[in-house]
Amino acid sequence: MEAKQVEIINLLKSHHKMFSEAIPLIASENITSPAVREAIISDLSHRYAEGWPGMRVYAGCKYIDEIELKCMEYVKQFWNADFADVRPISGVMANLVAYTALSQPGDKMMCMPIPQGGHISHNRTAKNVHGLNLEFFEFDENKMNLDVEKSIENLKEFKPRICLFGASVFLFPHPVKEISEVARELGASVIYDAAHVAGLIGSGYFQDPLREGADIMTLSTHKTFPGPQHGLVLSDKKDEELYKKLRLAAFPSLHSNHHLHNVAGLAIAAAEMIEFGKEYHGQIIKNAKALAKALDDQGFEVLCAEMDYTKSHMIIADISNFEEKVGLGADIEKKLERCNIILNRNLIPKDLKNGRNFRNPSGIRIGTSEVTRLGMKEPEMKYIAELIKNAIIDEKNEEKVKAEVKSFRKKFQKVHYCFSSKTKAYEYIEIK
Repeated sequence: MEAKQVEIINLLKSHHKMFSEAIPLIASENITSPAVREAIISDLSHRYAEGWPGMRVYAGCKYIDEIELKCMEYVKQFWNADFADVRPISGVMANLVAYTALSQPGDKMMCMPIPQGGHISHNRTAKNVHGLNLEFFEFDENKMNLDVEKSIENLKEFKPRICLFGASVFLFPHPVKEISEVARELGASVIYDAAHVAGLIGSGYFQDPLREGADIMTLSTHKTFPGPQHGLVLSDKKDEELYKKLRLAAFPSLHSNHHLHNVAGLAIAAAEMIEFGKEYHGQIIKNAKALAKALDDQGFEVLCAEMDYTKSHMIIADISNFEEKVGLGADIEKKLERCNIILNRNLIPKDLKNGRNFRNPSGIRIGTSEVTRLGMKEPEMKYIAELIKNAIIDEKNEEKVKAEVKSFRKKFQKVHYCFSSKTKAYEYIEIK
């Protein structure tokens, strides 16, 4: 084997080994099943199928068309949608499809700013790529949610073309119904970015934005929905003119080829979630609440304790009390990574007032989607909280904490809530 190839393969194997021995708590990540992994390394990974099924620009798409149509069928079933475009290659591109279909450069959009949980695609992408002028909803820092009355006041004053719900910090359902009623009176369209909570929505645990007033729901497919990295645009408006605008925004406006191997993987993930999603997503939320409570009991300031911390897969903790002892978000992120506990720093609302930014903010964000898919439940959440306490509060030797993490992970090497497979969760698959 050529030396450069060996070098890359060895790095890939090292990455797989690292995650097989770590506790993965990144809220925006998950693990796909072995069946999804099989699909995304198939021959589809180097084929083209520009256009809509049955109307391709390329030949050789007979089976690709069938796969894409099945994918649309399954995702429409899971999210109870009338329309699905499975071609966007990411959640950011799905948002751009929606912006392109519903607005023109120079139009106004209301959304959440980044320090209060808004995503970069709601802010930088919308402004710099599509040319939208942004106004912001008002935010209630105590409830970590939109302030309905003040947001409606802003809505009436600014009269945006688009109202965008959704966030990267998404603890509780957004007041879609209340605000979208006013938006519609003002002639605004409503988009709901479900990237983080899409799986919870499909399994009936979070909220139902397509029935609460959203014209379009966009999402990425690799967070609480455990598919490959891809995007979706969904609607239930029964509006063929809207659907035509969305299709044309996706192709030829924004996409050429649309990563067909991930469409196949997405179809399999959707089939899995139709079968196993209810149990899986229910356990994700139970685990998030259990982990939040356990961290709170261990001395961490987990936000929204009086509201039972969260109704989603994620929790946010203010770790500024540890600044003198350990440091802020980036410092704690790095320290825990050395212990094989993988989570991320996160801005919290007070950071801008205190002159802090994303490089080293006051918060950390923790998600339970991936550890749940590895078969962990509430008792394991308590132990994870103890390991985090050992590393941060007790300042236990990092190598000892890392050894405890690796020992703990030996029991959790299988992907759950999917069709059975002998392949382990992070097993590196060699093709010889």
